Amino acid sequence: MRTHSRFERARDPECGRRVEGRPNAARAFPLSPREPKSEIRGRLTRGALLFAFLLLLAAPAHADQLRLADGTTMEVDEAWEDSQGVWYRRDGVTHLVERSRVREVVKGAARAAVASKASSAAAKGAKAGGAASEASAAKAEGVETPKAEEAQAVWIFLVGGARMEVDEASESAEGVWFKRGNISTFIERARVERVERERLKPEEVAAAAAAPGATRRRERRWTTGSARLDAIIRQNGARYGVDPYLVFCVMEQESHFNSRAVSSAGARGLMQLMPGTAARFGVRNPHDAAQSVSGGTRYLKELLRRFNGRVDLVLAGYNAGEGNVMRFGYRVPPFRETRNYVRRVGARYTRGE
Repeated sequence: MRTHSRFERARDPECGRRVEGRPNAARAFPLSPREPKSEIRGRLTRGALLFAFLLLLAAPAHADQLRLADGTTMEVDEAWEDSQGVWYRRDGVTHLVERSRVREVVKGAARAAVASKASSAAAKGAKAGGAASEASAAKAEGVETPKAEEAQAVWIFLVGGARMEVDEASESAEGVWFKRGNISTFIERARVERVERERLKPEEVAAAAAAPGATRRRERRWTTGSARLDAIIRQNGARYGVDPYLVFCVMEQESHFNSRAVSSAGARGLMQLMPGTAARFGVRNPHDAAQSVSGGTRYLKELLRRFNGRVDLVLAGYNAGEGNVMRFGYRVPPFRETRNYVRRVGARYTRGE
């Protein structure tokens, strides 16, 4: 039998502490049955500071901020101003916002100070960790906590019978700004009959969340006021791979769902196709709903392919012609009508989100 030397008996090879006998006879760091509250607060504080630091590292080096008049803040890649308003770029897409809606543009150089304040706030918030733990304990004991705000459906009713469900709607004397998914749109007051909000039933929210492939937003509803026209839009959207809601938005802006509409430039029908564009996509009667929607949807598909899914350029091409978009370096042409068109119909769009 091998005997241990005096050195081996006197020093634990695992932790380096002096022990008597076997190494496992005593623990180097005995665990107390309950950690002090001060230690818990310290860990929460260190964790909050580390989280804030990681957020700073993840932030883009040159990102700017837009502080809007309604109190919200937007993180963007780049922002600049001109006579048209405030332009910004995010995720490779350029947007235009009215100057009256922007309170302040914060450039990248000023973001470090803002981030520092956020870190300090995070550290202060961590000190309230004990209170949060007590709130969790109270909930476990059956104490009621305030309920979250109930989900709402926002409906915009248009003159003529069309209506659509949106994520958010903000009314003013000039009209209604609304958001639906990735599209921000403005509608003149004369086109809006009313805006209604209704509470969603819990089973509706649960069913949308449990649906296969469900995302954070459930599918929003819309209608032109005609079941037949709705079906034509959906059929063509599915056939050509274009979001039916994008077709709906373009149609609302172009013709207000009037199949007999004729513009001063000669555009006709629901999708306001010019004679050359109608002939290009085989539309013989632009006032026929099925032919107009088919031709307009195919044109949108072609523009989406040509401009790599950038809806701001797609809308500019639909309004001013794709030749003008290419002539101005694949940017929105500097025509007031076209820029207003892009701003009103859609500031940003990505299929499938």
